[in-house]
Order: sequence, then structure tokens, then C-alpha cells
Amino acid sequence: MTKRIDFMCTAFRDGFQSVYGARVLTPDFLPALEAARDAGITYFEAGGGARFQSLYFYCQEDAFDMMDAFRATVGPEANLQTLSRGVNVVGLESQSSDIVRLHAQLFKKHGMTTIRNFDALNDVQNLVHSGRCIVEAGLKHQVVVTMMELPPGCTGAHDAAFYERVLRGILDADIPYDSVCFKDASGTAVPSKVHETIKRARKLLPTGTYIHFHTHETAGVSVQANMAALEAGADAIDLSLAPCSGGTCQPDVLVMWHALRGTNYELDVDVDKVRAAEEVFKDCMKEYFLPPEAVAVEPLIPWSPMPGGALTANTQMLRDNGIMDRYPEIIRAMSDVVRRGGYGTSVTPVSQFYFQQAFNNVMFGPWEKIAEPYGKMVLGYFGKTPVPPDPEVVALAAKQLELEPTTRPPLELNDADPQKGVEAARAILKEHALPETDENLFIVATCKDKGVAFLKGEATLGVRKQSAAACGDSPPATGPAAYTVTIEGNRYQVQVEGDKVLVDGKPYEITAQAADAASPAPVPTASAAPATEVHAQMPGVVLRTNVQPGDRIAEGAALLVLEAMKMEVTVPSPASGTVAEVCVSKGQQIASGQLLAKIR
Repeated sequence: MTKRIDFMCTAFRDGFQSVYGARVLTPDFLPALEAARDAGITYFEAGGGARFQSLYFYCQEDAFDMMDAFRATVGPEANLQTLSRGVNVVGLESQSSDIVRLHAQLFKKHGMTTIRNFDALNDVQNLVHSGRCIVEAGLKHQVVVTMMELPPGCTGAHDAAFYERVLRGILDADIPYDSVCFKDASGTAVPSKVHETIKRARKLLPTGTYIHFHTHETAGVSVQANMAALEAGADAIDLSLAPCSGGTCQPDVLVMWHALRGTNYELDVDVDKVRAAEEVFKDCMKEYFLPPEAVAVEPLIPWSPMPGGALTANTQMLRDNGIMDRYPEIIRAMSDVVRRGGYGTSVTPVSQFYFQQAFNNVMFGPWEKIAEPYGKMVLGYFGKTPVPPDPEVVALAAKQLELEPTTRPPLELNDADPQKGVEAARAILKEHALPETDENLFIVATCKDKGVAFLKGEATLGVRKQSAAACGDSPPATGPAAYTVTIEGNRYQVQVEGDKVLVDGKPYEITAQAADAASPAPVPTASAAPATEVHAQMPGVVLRTNVQPGDRIAEGAALLVLEAMKMEVTVPSPASGTVAEVCVSKGQQIASGQLLAKIR
């Protein structure tokens, strides 16, 4: 007897994250969504995860409007699923109880049906409140056990027995659920372990429990892993559509359909209509930059497990900062970071913590600078790691972050934090004279300064589309003068047209005139005190400046804050004195070694 296999189409959420860093504009993909609907697909991943924050950070769009448009396009009967990170809901930072509850209520309000809810540490306590809120809001709760393969030589977690213990913990905690998912974001779990894990789960769970399996093609074994899951008793798998399939994404619907031919399993899908839908999707996405690493298997991933969505998002940030050449070093460094960090599953947010620490180990030297989120993880502020982290790393984190290790649950910590929760978000909206709605409260709570910038109309567009020149077209014969300008090792694309200049796409008004030979530039006097120059230790974007020329500043005080690799990095003053010059401005992209300020 042939068993029909359900699948969720991940193309418009995980696919976007795994290829384009989640930076896709809603009007651009809706025709492809319509085509997928017309092909008979009724189960879609529609938002959450990186497709929440990225819309505010990079797309100048409201994620709630996107979800409304998604529902309007597919109709009222489709199952629309979003991704939630337990107490972290849709961000890298964990939240308070009221924000976790508001998340479920708002996603129900804006047309979602199901929430897949996971904790990267497999700490069951982080799923209890969030799971109950999801069900109380009238949504279906797909509770998750997160999977990966440990780097070779590591033991102590992430085997079938470990996953069975996590699942038993979920059942013992009496968390309400409608289905169970085993989620392997890095695609590294070996097929034999997938089979054994789901076989054990099928015996442990009540008869008829719906089991879903999720993986990526990054390590090259996704089709085999899906087959292993189905043979062990899984009911559903995740599949995607080209151009957001294979490589860092889920396997393509057509690939899996082909793999199942001649077996006892089949996909309930019209493959000819799917082929037509993929052609529409390819046309929709043809202007977007397709990173080469997004379409390839990465053989080194089993040594340094990196989820598909995190891999391309991070390589794109490295490109933005002009340091893509450091990527191989960072990937190699990540293996040690995983080994010493307590074996949290490499899935957001922990995968980003791993990458941030590996980035710091490459840029500053091994373990010279603890990334704050990674440090908080090993200190217990995100919950209990599967095994105790390396004591030396814990001690370094405690010293550098000036925090003591904790065993208090994250929700308890967050509920006691006056900077978190609905009331803190309400105060921010009031401070900026912004309307107080549930949506705005949630946006500010989860997106912080960038959420405020979006609500004030100050967000910048960060969607990566290919220029005509990049596509091989010849530039027009007439038009603005274009130059590549290198200043202190930084490359800028500059276009000059009349009294306007575009620098990396940002417009500036200018006034140009010949130099007056009778008025030479002033020459510093010999008595002027030499200034201490402050240079960037890493590339990034200026998030905010804390001083202006003339301010007195103490040694070690914060001059400005950079955002680098999704981290906030404070730049301290190297000396006490007076701020002579601030050489950068908010929102400016800077390079490693660039002059930031001068202190006298």
C-alpha cells in the first residue's frame, strides 16, 4: 500500500532565509506564491524566524502586513506555519512572559495557523510557557526537538538516546502540542541517527501522533535523511521550490518526488504544475543576488555545523564588510566554539552565537574577546546547555562580561528585567511619540532601535539586487560619472551628477569650487597637543555615537557602538581627554582599521 506523504513548502520563509538572508520584498514573491497555490500546495511556511526582523531591518516592510498578504493570496483554508524560538520568539534575544504571549496572539490575528516552536538548547523549560501561549491563542503547536551532528570526536549529546530524553521531558512537562517536529537546521544529522530517533519517538508518543522531519541539503544527505525519517514513521517532511531549493535550503519538491518513485511513498502533488510554478518563482527572483554558496553542498559542514539560513546570512554580512576572504578561517574556528560551548544545537539563535564567537576568535585572536551572546549562553542566561560548557570559557565569559553564572530560568530573569516586556516597550513608543498598538509594542520589544527606526520612517533598504552591470549589460553611454574610490583601504562606489553624489547608493548634496591659492589650508601649530586616534578593530555599521566634539570622556567610556555580525560592539576611548573629532556618523559602513575618532 502506498503512503501519501505531506510536505510543507518552505520556499517563502526558510528558502528566503537560506538564500537571500531573508531580504525579499513581498510584492516580488506574491506571483510565485499564487503559482504555488495554483499547483495545489496548501501547506506553507509563511513567516517568523528571520522573516520577521529582516523585514524591518532591511526591507522597509511590516512583517504583519506581509503575513496578511500571504493569507489573502493562498486563501482561508491553507495551513500557514511560522517559526518561533521558544522564549526568544522571533529574535536573538530572549523575551519576557508578556511578550511571548503577545507573539502568539498577534500571529493568530494576522492569519497564521500553526507555530513550530523550538529551543536551540533543547531546554524543555524554555518551551513550557511559549507552548501554552500558542495553544491558548487558538493556534496549532508543533513542538520541536532540535538536532545536529556533533563535530567528529565529540560525545555526550545529540544521539538518539539524547533526543529521546528531550522528548520525554516535553511529555513530562505536560506541554500541549498538536504535532512533533525533529528539526535539523544544519542538515548534518546522519540518516541512520534520524531513523533511530524517529523510530524511538514513534514508540514513545501516543498512537497517531503527527511527526514532522526538517533538514537542509547543506551537508549533502537531505534526501537520504528524509527517506530515513519516512521509513521510521514520519508523516511529513519539508521541501522547497527552485531557486530556493537544494544547497543551503531544503531539497526541491521535484527532487524528492523523483527519489520516492518506485517506493511505498508518494507526494500528493501535480509535478507538472509544480514545474510551472518554479518557472514563475525563478522569474520573480531573477533580479536578486544569488550567493554561490547557497546552491552548493559544503563538505566541511559536519566539522563546523552551520545552518543553511545562518550560513548565507553570515557570508553576505562578510561581503558587506569586505572580509569574505576570512570566511574559511571563521568556519574552521567554529568547530572549537561548538566543542567548548556546551553542545547547544546549531540553529538560531545559538548558531549565530557560535558564528559570532568564531568571528571574534579570528579577528581578535582565540578567546581574546568573548561575544556577549555566546558568553551569556555559556553562563546560563539562555537556559541549560546539553552538557556543561568548558570551565575555562565560562571563567573568561564571567570576567569579560562581568556576569556571574546563573541557573535561573530565562523567563524569570526577563520578567524581572525592567528593560524588557510590554511596559518597557510602551515607554519607548511614548518617548518617540509613536502610536501604541499591540503590533508596535511587539515590533519595538523584538527589534529595538531598528524597530523604532522603521516606525519613524527612518529604516534603510538593504535588499541585494543585481545591477545591470553585474548581469553583464553594458553601461549606458551617457549618465552620471561613476568611480571606484579607495580611501584608507575602503572601496566606495561613487556617482557624480551635477550637485549630487551617490556614495554606495546614498545621496549627498555637494558644492564644489576651485581651491583658492591665496587661502591655503590651515597648518596645525607646533603647540597643538597630538591627538589619540581611535581605529575600528572590525568592520561594521555605526549604530550610534555617544559623544560629539568638545565632550570630555574618561578612559574606557563608550565613544560609539558598532553593529557587526548581528552584534553590538562598543568602541571604548583609549584615553581620558576631550573629543577632538568624530570621524563617522550613524548608519555609516566602516572597515577594519578605519579612523573613528580623535581624543586630545
